[in-house]
Amino acid sequence: MSPAAARTEAKRLLALSQRDGTVEPGRVGAVLAALAARHPAHRLRPLLRAYLGAVRREIARSEARIEHAGPLSPEAASAIAAHFTKALGRSVRPVPSRHDALLAGFRVRVGDDVTDLSASGRLERLARSLS
Repeated sequence: MSPAAARTEAKRLLALSQRDGTVEPGRVGAVLAALAARHPAHRLRPLLRAYLGAVRREIARSEARIEHAGPLSPEAASAIAAHFTKALGRSVRPVPSRHDALLAGFRVRVGDDVTDLSASGRLERLARSLS
């Protein structure tokens, strides 16, 4: 299977793995079981790699990974996720993680988009503007 064919098939499999735009583990398991039953092992490797990449990208698109320096309440994390849900027009759930190097503020990654509202990010941008 060519890489292009594997990507095309992976997109189709991703659509089968979703319900209401969200990847569901049960559906992923069913897709994998069907693949194992229908395809020889030598055909599965490129297809599974493409499918794994597609599933990872889709999951990343539905998560607001919030890096924060200090304490972050669940209400604040939910408010941040609600902001990105409204801005992006799709459901986004918060995934907070502490990152003390940010000094203050937070950095949010949704898929490939990064919003940096941290003190360290602001200082870095200031240093670049002065040099």
